[in-house]
Amino acid sequence: MAYTTVLIDNDHTLVDSDTSELEAFLLAMRNQGIGDPMPHYDAYREINLDLWRRAERGVIRPGDVRELRFELLLEELGMAGDVTQMADDFVYGFATFGDLYGGVREVLEQLSERVTLAMVSNGLSEVQRPRIARLGVEHFFDAIVISSEVGTTKPGTKIFDIVFEQLGNPSKETAVMVGDSLSSDIRGGANYGIATCWYNPNRKMAGPDVRITHEIRKLEELLDLIA
Repeated sequence: MAYTTVLIDNDHTLVDSDTSELEAFLLAMRNQGIGDPMPHYDAYREINLDLWRRAERGVIRPGDVRELRFELLLEELGMAGDVTQMADDFVYGFATFGDLYGGVREVLEQLSERVTLAMVSNGLSEVQRPRIARLGVEHFFDAIVISSEVGTTKPGTKIFDIVFEQLGNPSKETAVMVGDSLSSDIRGGANYGIATCWYNPNRKMAGPDVRITHEIRKLEELLDLIA
């Protein structure tokens, strides 16, 4: 099946968000006087991932994650700190650090010339917008939909309604959702009734209940799926 509409995730699909997140975490913690933050990174990641799962289920809003992750972290560590400042520092660092994965810019250039291309991100606008501008990729996309701006997240269908409307309501049969996350990208695309493409460079195992149309190890392989 050739596709003419490609929806694509940002974090961990286009951008090396592991580097961004670690550097942002270190900045936020060190600015609170915590000289060696690394022993606390796993605790932060567990809290952050749990909060984003709750946001995916609609239990909390995407914007709630901004400060709540640090509030819960300090509570778990028995430490005091300025949660608002930590959140501000983290957002700044997450937008400022990290780069596109190798070869991504070339893939986006080819995709933008051949298909209708949209970014669909579960994230905070104040992170995603400056990062997109810094990396100079905005012009590749016909639409950019960020969960905190529209108040809804993948894997829900409403965020897909929004991006499809912005793209002029293309046929679902010609659309594919590409991303690294089984719980948001792949489940979201399947929930909406469009094809999915799991970007899985680390060869993770998927559960039997996840409907995956295509699986790729390198983003360049996506070019073989499109018209």
